Amino acid sequence: MGASPLVAYPTDALRQHDPFKRQPLSTNTSANGTPLLPGPGRAQQAPKSLDNLEQMNEDEKRKYVKGKKLGEGTYANVYLGHSRSDPTFKVAIKKIKVQKEYQDGLPPDAVRELKYLKELHHPNIISLISVFSSKDQNLNLVLELLPLGDLEMLIRDVERVSYGAADIKAWMGMLTRAVWFCHDNFVLHRDIKPNNLLIAADGEVKLADFGLARSFADPGHKMTSNVITRWYRPPELLFGARHYSGAVDIWSVGMVFAELIIRNPYLPGNTEVEQISLICRQIGTPTEENWPGVTQLKEYTVPSQVFPVQKKDAYMARFGSVGVEGVDLLAKTLILNPKNRITARQMLEHKWWHMDPKPTRKEDLPRKSGSEADEKAANDLKRRAGQVGEEPDRGSRVARKLDFGAAR
Repeated sequence: MGASPLVAYPTDALRQHDPFKRQPLSTNTSANGTPLLPGPGRAQQAPKSLDNLEQMNEDEKRKYVKGKKLGEGTYANVYLGHSRSDPTFKVAIKKIKVQKEYQDGLPPDAVRELKYLKELHHPNIISLISVFSSKDQNLNLVLELLPLGDLEMLIRDVERVSYGAADIKAWMGMLTRAVWFCHDNFVLHRDIKPNNLLIAADGEVKLADFGLARSFADPGHKMTSNVITRWYRPPELLFGARHYSGAVDIWSVGMVFAELIIRNPYLPGNTEVEQISLICRQIGTPTEENWPGVTQLKEYTVPSQVFPVQKKDAYMARFGSVGVEGVDLLAKTLILNPKNRITARQMLEHKWWHMDPKPTRKEDLPRKSGSEADEKAANDLKRRAGQVGEEPDRGSRVARKLDFGAAR
C-alpha cells in the first residue's frame, strides 16, 4: 500500500483488533511443541471439537458482544456491538443475509465490499475490523462505528447547519485523500456521493460502500459503464465507455465539491438523456474538438444545439465562495475529456489547500447527531451495497451504503 501525504494512520485501538492476524489454535502442547488432543488416550482419539477453521471463526466471534439492532434491511441487519475485552471499543456489526439468488455463495457486492475493505486501510476509509460467520451461515462484518450520519445530512439541512469555505476545504481534503489512496492502490470506488461519506465521532469523514468497487490494474480489461449514481456519473460512462480510469471517480468528487458549495445537487438529471443534456448546458458539449474520439463511443448522443465549454468566469459566478483557486480546482475535476481531467494526486498538490482560509480542524466541523442520524441510518439500511434500485428523488443506479450512524 502507498503512504499517503497529509494523513495520520489508523489508531492503535483499531490495530489491536486485527481480524487477519492468525491466532494460536491450541495452548496445550507437548514438550516438543506438538498440539495435544483433549482427554485421556488422546494419542488414539480424534478431537470431537470444531475443526481448525471453525474454531478460528468461533474465537473471532467471541471477541465481540452484539447489542441492539440499529436497523434491518432486505440485504443486511446492523447491530451495535463492542469488544468483549474492552467494552468502550464500540463497533457496528453488519450481518449480511443469505440471498435467494446466491444460495451457493455470497452476492458479488458483498464480496467486493469484503475484499476492498480488507485491503484498504486509511483514516478516510471506513475500517473493517473483523469478519466471522454465524450459525445460519450469514457473514458478519465488524466495522468501526460512525455515529454522526453523512455529508448529505449536513448539505440538506440549510436551516440548522451552516458552514463556510474552511469547512468545505476540510471535507474535500478528507475525500481527496481517500480517493487518492484508492487509486494509488489501483481501486476504483465507482459510487462517490455525499451519502457514501460517513462522519466519525471525531468529525473525520470516511468513504464507505465499496459494493461497486473494482481493481483497474489491467488497462485492457473491459468494465461495465452501468456504475455510479446518475447525478455523479461522468460523461464517458453515460456514453457507454468500457475502458476507463480513476477519472470517473474524480468527476464524482467534483460533483460533491459543487454540491457542498451550492447545497444542492449540481446536475440532477431524471434520466440519462437529461443528465447528458445538463452536462452539455452547464459544462459544455463533448465534441471531437474538445475530446478527440468521443463520437466513437457506442452510446454517444448529445443535443443538436452545441454549447461551448464553460470558462472559469462562469464557474466563479456560481462557485466563487471558495475563491479563485477553489474554482480552478473544481473546473479541473469537471473537464469533459477524462484524459485531461485532474488526478487525485494532482488535486492534493493544488494551490487551493495552501490559500486562506485554512481547513477547519475536524473537531470543530459542523455535525449532527441524535434522532435524525438514527432515522437516516434506518432509511439507508433498506438497500444493499451496490444495488441498482429505485430512488426517485436521488437518481437511479444507486449503490447505497448501510449507514452505521444510529448509535454513539
